Amino acid sequence: MSEDNWDVVVIGGGGAGLAAAVSAAERGASVLLFESQTELGGSTQLSAGLFTAAGTSVQRGLGIEDSAEKFFQHYMDLNHWMLKPGLVRAFCENTGPTLDWLISLGVEIPARESANAHMPGLCQAGVEDVWRGHVPKDQGYGLVQALDKARRARGVEVVMNTRVQSLVVEDGRAVGVVADDIEVRASAVVIASGGFARNKGLVDQLYPFANRGGDSLFVVAAPGSQGDHLTFGEQVGAAVTGAGWGLMLPTVYFQRYHHWQSGFPPKSRIYVNGQGRRFMDEDASYAVSTGIIDAQEGGAWVVFDDRARLNLPAGYADWDSGRILEEADSGRTLRADSVAELARKMGVPADALDAAVARWNAQLPNGVDDDFLRHRTMANKGSTADPDPIDQGPFYAARLLPAELVCTHAGVEIDSNASALDRTGRPIDGLFAAGEAGAGILGLRYVGGGNAVANALTMGRIAGINAARTARGELTTSTAITTAAPSVLRARH
Repeated sequence: MSEDNWDVVVIGGGGAGLAAAVSAAERGASVLLFESQTELGGSTQLSAGLFTAAGTSVQRGLGIEDSAEKFFQHYMDLNHWMLKPGLVRAFCENTGPTLDWLISLGVEIPARESANAHMPGLCQAGVEDVWRGHVPKDQGYGLVQALDKARRARGVEVVMNTRVQSLVVEDGRAVGVVADDIEVRASAVVIASGGFARNKGLVDQLYPFANRGGDSLFVVAAPGSQGDHLTFGEQVGAAVTGAGWGLMLPTVYFQRYHHWQSGFPPKSRIYVNGQGRRFMDEDASYAVSTGIIDAQEGGAWVVFDDRARLNLPAGYADWDSGRILEEADSGRTLRADSVAELARKMGVPADALDAAVARWNAQLPNGVDDDFLRHRTMANKGSTADPDPIDQGPFYAARLLPAELVCTHAGVEIDSNASALDRTGRPIDGLFAAGEAGAGILGLRYVGGGNAVANALTMGRIAGINAARTARGELTTSTAITTAAPSVLRARH
């Protein structure tokens, strides 16, 4: 590893770090990237690769009119305007150009409608009225492979299996890093080390909501998500924002893997609360479903029948017909010969549960759902067959709760240049952050599938561009306050 000065050092080789490294190198910067794990990709590689963006070539290819302004309004409304509008607007304006940049690097996203997060094309990402979920070929792996190919082509050097110990700071400016007790100097540093989902102490401190999952809690973030960004931030007095926010997906209590391995619950299922009443569209986007489930008095249950159990596809770890029987035999999943008996075991009013199941049976198998409009959601997911009635005993009930921790939103506060901010709100010279490490984009509500990937790659790209500008002397603390990244991108493309 060379100890010579570099223009840019990037900490972390996930989606944000790779986007930063490639974009900085595209602008002539010499770039060194450190990755704490034995392979690149981070949480981006583990994801479906879904990228939410507005005003893209893919949308235009399908005749869909969309704009950054519409995306911005939706994003801010869903987050109750608790995020900085200027930062979010910069993000929304740059998602489309970033997606098209990825396509130029070889990412394949065909201009066709997609029924789910695993079929390349355009799908409904969340609760948006305009579809913005861009699904790449080969999922998150495909994104990482394209970025890594571009990284190699542009001469970005990588040091694997090496965890950066600290920043090098002089007169309040980041001038390098220390790794393996070696000081590596740089004109700019980009923190892209991921979140802290794998650090229980930090989860307890900054995202205790995750602990509501209790013994059912499981984490799908990359192993490197240890919260290093917060340690680096402390060194320079960086502001931290996003505490209390993150992404928890609703799961059944016995699930232990992301759905790729766990499988999916049966189509013929009903979600009921502690009063035995149905309370939501069972296929609602996780942009809103976790909050709906968490708000239910008496908790929530998923109820289904034996036909639904037998129709589960084989080969999955959790949602498997045999696994359900094991859980029922143990008593952890409730089982009864009638809906009324099941209600008694659940501790909910039998008449309410019976009425809920009866109404569900009268509507969903006939292609309508007057109460929660699930038929519309299923149509958007490409479901052409109506669900079967829930009427063949025995009947089952399992606890439903937010227990899958995907990402954390607390990190070093950034501005629209991806510059790290100090506790007064002033940019810290030479220091940038992106992805889960750079906070302010991921907020109170996860906007939908692809929110985190879009944040990582879009802000990673902006961080790389501006780190390269810093190395050339074009970006200083004074200009960082007034020079927005979107104008930079427009000027250079």
